[in-house]
Order: sequence, then structure tokens, then C-alpha cells
Amino acid sequence: MIVRIMGEGQVRVAESHLPGLNRLDDELLAEIEGGDHEGFRKTLGALLDAVRSAGEPLPDDALQPSELILPAADATLEEVKAMLKDDGLIPG
Repeated sequence: MIVRIMGEGQVRVAESHLPGLNRLDDELLAEIEGGDHEGFRKTLGALLDAVRSAGEPLPDDALQPSELILPAADATLEEVKAMLKDDGLIPG
């Protein structure tokens, strides 16, 4: 699957990494709902780091449709909250 991290670019992530990413997404969702800014910042960083380490960066000139779009590392809790769907940033 192709994942875009806003402000960074796209990475190809194998479907096998989705369960781990979903766990972090669930934690992030709980922190957003609870207004836990410190936990949110830590978990957003962990989620983005997990995508970067599990994924293979695509060249800048290889724009492909992104299946997931994740916020930039410096996004605020309010900005990410506006991006959320019913099941978080990552479906499933």
C-alpha cells in the first residue's frame, strides 16, 4: 500500500505491517479523544517512525495515488482530529 506522510512524500508499506500500525492508530485516537497532548505527540511520532521504518520511500517523481494519508510530524492534535475518520487515520 502507498502511504503519504504530509510534507515528506510517499512510502510503500507491506500489508503485513497494518496490524502494528493499527495498534498505534488506536492509541492515537484514544489520546485525541481524551485531549492528551503529550501522549498524542509521542504516539504520532511513533506511528510516523513505524511507517518510515517499515516502508520503502518512493522517488519524488513517482507520484502514485496514496491509499493512506498521514499528518506531518508537527501537526497539532486539532489538525489530526480534523483528518480522522470513524476508525482513525488507518482503516481497519
